[in-house]
Amino acid sequence: MHISICVNEILDFLQIQPGQVGLDATLGYGGHTKEMLKCLNGKGHIYGLDVDPIESEKTKKRLASQGFAEDVLTVRLQNFADIDLVSKDIGRKFDFILADLGVSSMQIDNPDRGFSYKVEGSLDLRLNPNKGKSAADRLKEVTKIELEGMLVENSDEPYAKEITKVVMDWRKKGKAIETTLQLKEVIEEALCVVPQKERKEAVKKSCARTFQALRIDVNNEFEVLYSFLEKLPEVLAPNGRVAILTFHSGEDRLVKKSFKEMKNLGLYSEISKDVIRPSAEECLRNPRAKSTKMRWAIKS
Repeated sequence: MHISICVNEILDFLQIQPGQVGLDATLGYGGHTKEMLKCLNGKGHIYGLDVDPIESEKTKKRLASQGFAEDVLTVRLQNFADIDLVSKDIGRKFDFILADLGVSSMQIDNPDRGFSYKVEGSLDLRLNPNKGKSAADRLKEVTKIELEGMLVENSDEPYAKEITKVVMDWRKKGKAIETTLQLKEVIEEALCVVPQKERKEAVKKSCARTFQALRIDVNNEFEVLYSFLEKLPEVLAPNGRVAILTFHSGEDRLVKKSFKEMKNLGLYSEISKDVIRPSAEECLRNPRAKSTKMRWAIKS
């Protein structure tokens, strides 16, 4: 079941008013979109972007059935790195923008997508399964240096060297790493160096980090985020507001650095001084919220 994160914190900051035009840069399940649409009270419009052709169509139908049809919501199958093109197409800038950089529960819970190490599935990890190379294909061609660097840079994996060695060993032996559980097996083998009593928890954490690192790589997530952050000021209306939810340190560092640089250039009048985190109550209700950090900025 998908539960939207930091809804109250987002709405408190965005201060959405009827008649405004906004952008949900990462539509996903549409939980945040729905709450923002309620604030418009039937007056105004939200554009929702997503690169996932499977889930975005489901979300569009779900929201339409709840009374949010094309008069107030336009869903576009488009990468949020292209926000400048969206703004140009509609002929105006946005009063508010939200980007939730987490993978949606529908993707995680669908074994065919390969986002979870807990169930057997094809090791795909692409947000759009019709474009680019799957994680399984990447593991067939990636060099030792590339893979170790990917694990460190994309997820701060402490056992990057050990995991990389086992991946290369499997490749030399002609053993396939094409499913989620095969990759988990690789990680279990790599972490045999960890004391037995600590191993189960260590494997669990390394699985989460390794899957994250591969997902970031196959979807070019850092490059996409960098492009989005660079273009943000030019698509926000004066006094327009943007809120971004991140889920790991690499993303948060990029957002923090960009907001600070843009404020120093005079493009933002104000930025969040500290990260905003979900309440303890929300984390108890939704454990996936624990790693969430929210930052915001206001256009000059």
